Amino acid sequence: MDQRKGSGGDANGGLAEATASRLRFEDPDEVMEENPAAAAAAAAAGAEGEEGGGEEVIGSDKTSADYYFDSYSHFGIHEEMLKDVVRTKSYQNVITQNSFLFKDKIVLDVGAGTGILSLFCAKAGAKHVYAIECSQMADMAKEIVKTNGYSNVITVIKGKVEEIELPVPKVDVIISEWMGYFLLFENMLNTVLYARDKWLADGGAVLPDKASLHLTAIEDAEYKEDKIEFWNNVYGFDMRCIKKQAMMEPLVDTVDANQIVTNCQLLKTMDISKMTPGDASFTVPFKLVAERNDYIHALVAYFNVSFTKCHKMMGFSTGPRSKATHWKQTVLYLEDVLTICEGETITGSMTVTPNKKNPRDIDIKLYYALSGHRCQVSRTQHYKMR
Repeated sequence: MDQRKGSGGDANGGLAEATASRLRFEDPDEVMEENPAAAAAAAAAGAEGEEGGGEEVIGSDKTSADYYFDSYSHFGIHEEMLKDVVRTKSYQNVITQNSFLFKDKIVLDVGAGTGILSLFCAKAGAKHVYAIECSQMADMAKEIVKTNGYSNVITVIKGKVEEIELPVPKVDVIISEWMGYFLLFENMLNTVLYARDKWLADGGAVLPDKASLHLTAIEDAEYKEDKIEFWNNVYGFDMRCIKKQAMMEPLVDTVDANQIVTNCQLLKTMDISKMTPGDASFTVPFKLVAERNDYIHALVAYFNVSFTKCHKMMGFSTGPRSKATHWKQTVLYLEDVLTICEGETITGSMTVTPNKKNPRDIDIKLYYALSGHRCQVSRTQHYKMR
């Protein structure tokens, strides 16, 4: 497997990354102390000393500290999303192949980023598109819209959905790429539901309108040994206190389909056009059946999204048997190594809730049990996506 990323959070609810990568799970980077006031003064002095300043670049005055609190202002995050062909082409195909959903319609793009979905909608004949973006990328989006000649069709609004007002009472379509790791990480879904309840006209469409969370189990001895068991003996010292913390952090990476030991089970389906914010908190049972004799080291979650309002249903999967996306899969390592025989079952339940202190984070409670020929185990584990 690729090197996995442990979760690391920021105080603003998003996982900031001041690099050209959308790693919502930060790698620990060495940080040097600095005096913000002194740094600002030095920067100002340097600017005054320069001659012949060039053309202003939108967002060029931002620093890594700004990105920590506004990760979506950095172009690298959007570059990775745009280069995710599964993600971006799926949205493009939905819009261009189903122009009847957009032609002469008022469209709301929630979390517009660079404005790519708004541009697709405008090109498909939308009467007007309102693109809401809270980060500094909104300034870039305005320039992109202008450069491509759509200023008369697309209005970029900078601000939080919950705090702005639209110049129209209702919209016909709400489109958004709100999905996070494990589907629900970052909790942008609630923002889409807020916009739906406030602005969507009767008979209007939310795109995508269906999302589902799935679970399977994998053999992953080599990586678990490297990532988790490593802490048992670090150059001769016992650091198992860190091992417990490492076990609690879900990891994000692309899982090799050959590692899958059991069937894949649907955990939860969400109807974005009808659900309430509370539906994103749930407890669901699961039953995974072994398809061969093997060892299980982790459970793996992934999601699918569907656009059922299309002429022909469209969508994509982030599962390990599908083409890789930037969402990859979410790996939950088990404290036990399960020795499982073909046909034996792992039963259990999963509880998913937003973190009470920071609702953009996710708390996961996992109960699993195996009563097999060579292994009997029952355990509850807790995970924190930060």
